[in-house]
Amino acid sequence: MPQGPTPPSLLFSPSHWLWLLFRLSLARPHPGGAILTGSRLGFSSGLIGRARPRATAVAKSEKGNINRGVLKVFGCLLPVGLLAFPLEAISAAFLFPTANRALVNPGGESSFFVGTAGKSWTSGQFGCVRSGGHQMHEGIDIRCQRRDARGEPNDPVFASADGIVAYINTRPGLSNYGIYVILRHRIEGLDIHTLYAHLREPRSGLRTGLSVKAGDPIGVMGLTSNTRQRISQDRAHVHFEINLLLNDRFVEWHKKNHPGQRNDHGLWNGHNLLGIDPAAILKAQAAQGRSFSLLEHLRNQTELCRIVVRDTQFSWVNRFTPLIRRNPIADREGFAGFEIALNFNGVPFQLIPRAASELKGKTGIELLRVNSAEAQSRGCRRLVQKTKKGWELTQKGISLIESLIY
Repeated sequence: MPQGPTPPSLLFSPSHWLWLLFRLSLARPHPGGAILTGSRLGFSSGLIGRARPRATAVAKSEKGNINRGVLKVFGCLLPVGLLAFPLEAISAAFLFPTANRALVNPGGESSFFVGTAGKSWTSGQFGCVRSGGHQMHEGIDIRCQRRDARGEPNDPVFASADGIVAYINTRPGLSNYGIYVILRHRIEGLDIHTLYAHLREPRSGLRTGLSVKAGDPIGVMGLTSNTRQRISQDRAHVHFEINLLLNDRFVEWHKKNHPGQRNDHGLWNGHNLLGIDPAAILKAQAAQGRSFSLLEHLRNQTELCRIVVRDTQFSWVNRFTPLIRRNPIADREGFAGFEIALNFNGVPFQLIPRAASELKGKTGIELLRVNSAEAQSRGCRRLVQKTKKGWELTQKGISLIESLIY
C-alpha cells in the first residue's frame, strides 16, 4: 500500500489571505461596530454562492457600499478576522490512485495508460484525445497491474488525497463510469474532487461522509460500465479524474433548463464536474516535489477565452476564491461582475472583479477575446466558434457559463 503524505503543517498560504480579504469585502459594518460576515448576511453555511439577493439592484448597490466600507479599515480588521476562521492544513497534493506509477518512468506511458478499443495508449490520456481529437476525455485511464485466477483485474484503488467521501454510485447501469466513488478534498484553499470509476466494488463500509486518508483503499478495480461495448479484460483500468465542481445549485439549474430529463446523480452529474489533467499534475508533482502548488498549476492554465459576466453571486466565487485577482477599482467602487478566463475544458481559472464603471457592454454574458491557437488545437469542447463576424460563444459555451453563474 502506498504511504500517506507527510503530515501537513498548519500554516496560512497566500491564498488564505486573499480568501479572507474577499470574505471581509463581502461583510458589512454592524451599527455597533462589529463586522457581519457570510453567515450573518444570510449565506447558507457561509457559502457566498448559495445566497441569492432579494432584489438584484438593491443587492448590488449594497455590495458596493459594503466593499468600500470594509476595505478602508481592512488593515485593522484582519487580525480580528483571522480568529473567525479555522487554520487549514496545506497538504501534499496527490498520490497515484493505484500501484501503477509507470507514468513517471522514461517512456513509461504505454505501461500506464490504456487506450480505447483498437487505439493507441494516447487515447487514454486527458483532453481532446478521442475520435480523432474531436471528443473530450475528462480523466485518465490507468492500466491494470494485478489479476485474479480468472484474469479479472483486482488492483486496489486508493484515495489520492486526504478527504471525505462525497458520492458513491453502486448501480453500474446508471453511468458509463459503472461503479464509481467521488472524494472531496480541501487543498490550498480550493475544493477539489477526485473520481475513481469502473470499480468492481467499493471498499466494504465506505459511505458518504466518511473521512479517508491519502493511500486508504476505497475499492477494487473492475470492468463496470453501461456502454454498449463492454470493457474487455485486456483494457482493464481505473478511470481517474481530478475535478472542480461547477455549481452548488446545478440540480436547480438542470431542472429548469432540462425539464423532464433525468438527472440520476444530482449534484454529481458529469456536466457539473470540470476536469483538469491528472497526469500533468502527477508528473509536475513528481518533478517538483513539495514545491509543487496545485493553486499555481491552476493559475497557469492556457487561456481559451475570456468573458465578462454581470453577476457576483455564484458559488464558484466562494469555492475557488484563491483564483480571484484583486482589482483596486472594484475594491473601491464595489463588485458588479467578473472577468473570467476559461481554459479549453471550460475551467474558470482566473477571476477579476469588475466595477460597474468598467463594464461597457449591456449583456449578462460577453465574450472579450479568444486564443485562436488554443481554439484550433484543443477545441473539442466546442465552447467558441469563428464566424464571419468573428469569434463567438457557441450554445455549449453559453450553457456552460449560464450553469456556472446560476
